[in-house]
Amino acid sequence: MTRRLAQVAKKVGVSEATVSRVLNGKPGVSEATRQSVLTALDVLGYERPTQLRGERARLVGLVLPELQNPIFPAFAEVIGGALAQQGLTPVLCTQTKGGVSEADYVDLLLQQQVSGVVFAGGLFAQADAPHDHYHQLHERNIPVVLVNASIEGLDFPCVACDDAVAVEQAWRHLASLGHERIGMLLGPADHVPSRRKLQAARAVAEAAGTPLPGAHVVRSTFSLQGGQAAANRLLEAGVTGIVSASDPLALGAIRAARRRGLAVPDDVSVVGFDDSAFMTCTEPPLSTVRQPIEAMGRAAVELLCAQIQGVHSQPGELLFEPELVVRGSTAPPRREPSPAAASAVAPGTPAPRT
Repeated sequence: MTRRLAQVAKKVGVSEATVSRVLNGKPGVSEATRQSVLTALDVLGYERPTQLRGERARLVGLVLPELQNPIFPAFAEVIGGALAQQGLTPVLCTQTKGGVSEADYVDLLLQQQVSGVVFAGGLFAQADAPHDHYHQLHERNIPVVLVNASIEGLDFPCVACDDAVAVEQAWRHLASLGHERIGMLLGPADHVPSRRKLQAARAVAEAAGTPLPGAHVVRSTFSLQGGQAAANRLLEAGVTGIVSASDPLALGAIRAARRRGLAVPDDVSVVGFDDSAFMTCTEPPLSTVRQPIEAMGRAAVELLCAQIQGVHSQPGELLFEPELVVRGSTAPPRREPSPAAASAVAPGTPAPRT
């Protein structure tokens, strides 16, 4: 008990006597100090006294699918900072392959009596994934906000980038440069944002009088290696422009083109999505569609705080418009294909070795 008092007091910056007064429900402690002591208990992993367990902690779960894609640390930074400004402590929960699952994290967060949860790019974005843990949060009236993609039956407010606008911007940019054979490099079939991007691409292509061929649509896991493997199929189909569902997929497409002896953007133009960190440092710098991360992250926290304060939030999506950022990975197509480009689409011609 003495060790616990000392650790909590050090964490909060108050005396052990003050911590003792909070734990025993004694007067003479400000509400702000009281909440700080209770939050420190939660963060350090100590159980609250029985008489205080009915209150929700000033903790908010921030559940992310990974940290390798720079877009997720960017969201974590914005959302975590906005939560701190509201006196809430973010608890970062990152899924690992073969390790702790999203559902496991939800169980842990419920045990800590969190005030709410923000999911960014989680299983809710996969239509065919299990969603029982989301329904569990809903049944317990835990405030929840989703970032990028909502699922029917999950009545949580959602903050999302407008996927249709993103694809329209990228597609029309490539078309304005003169590209006629444009391909889509998307995430898995049940990934809702990818579904929306595909629907938008088909609409734009049909409006231009050039329906999108099935061979010009490929799917991949969200990784550079997956993007590279999938982009090879687009290059074999003869596309000269690629619209990607993420920046790592776009970088994979650039690697695939180079390993086939093609130049970017001279032979193939590539557009990413997110405008995550270091996309200006790639060679060539990546043309991409920027998500308004700052505005989206702050909006997610505002929606969550409104729920925590008892204000009913209408379910549905709050859509944010993206911005096309043109850099060095897009250019007009060659009028005459280079020898490598010609061999890339010739039946039975193997890709050059590197």
